[in-house]
Amino acid sequence: MSEPVYLNVKNLHAYYGESHILHGINFHVNRGECLSLLGRNGAGRTTTLRAIMGLTGKRSGSITVNGTETIKLATHKIAQLGIGYCPEERGIYSSLSCEENLLMPPIVSSGGMSLEEIYDMFPNLKERRHSQGTRMSGGEQQMLAMARILRTGAKLLLLDEISEGLAPVIVDRLAEIITTLKSRGFTIVLVEQNFKFAAPLADRMVIIEHGQVCMEVKQEELAVKQNEMFELLGV
Repeated sequence: MSEPVYLNVKNLHAYYGESHILHGINFHVNRGECLSLLGRNGAGRTTTLRAIMGLTGKRSGSITVNGTETIKLATHKIAQLGIGYCPEERGIYSSLSCEENLLMPPIVSSGGMSLEEIYDMFPNLKERRHSQGTRMSGGEQQMLAMARILRTGAKLLLLDEISEGLAPVIVDRLAEIITTLKSRGFTIVLVEQNFKFAAPLADRMVIIEHGQVCMEVKQEELAVKQNEMFELLGV
């Protein structure tokens, strides 16, 4: 029996001012699944995550989270449904320590990780817990941005370009963490430019081009469809 659909995006249009960025996006994510949104720069992947959170301008269509329609909800109401958004720019507060950054977000749902659980998963953060947020390395800041949303109780994680610009050893560690989160039942949408990072982690991959879904590939189809995917992605 297949898992129920946790996030369902239908005919999603989104705008920044007068610019029409998303042109009828359609995809779904099942509970406990990792879906990767792939595409070239400017394809609309980050805008898709921002539209799910209500952070674009005008948007239309349908976005349901665990059965609740969110297209007309304010961003804080969407977050309260148990969604954690990790933006590409990370959003670390420079005036706060690592631990203060972790404690900053509100609890949106029950079952969030304790500080002890987070430090078990991210031992680097325990070592740097008293360090100023922006004095940490890029990899440590990325771990902090991810860890921060796990405290909130969010069960749906939207992760935007978390591997970008990081050393291979850190990228490998982030892959291990995502695998662990999947095993714990988290539902994950991973926006990535790094195909080698995203492909092994994703149950399915959706390729976006010009604000529309142009291809969907299941993990077991990867070997057969890889060349076609690479052509679309310009790899």
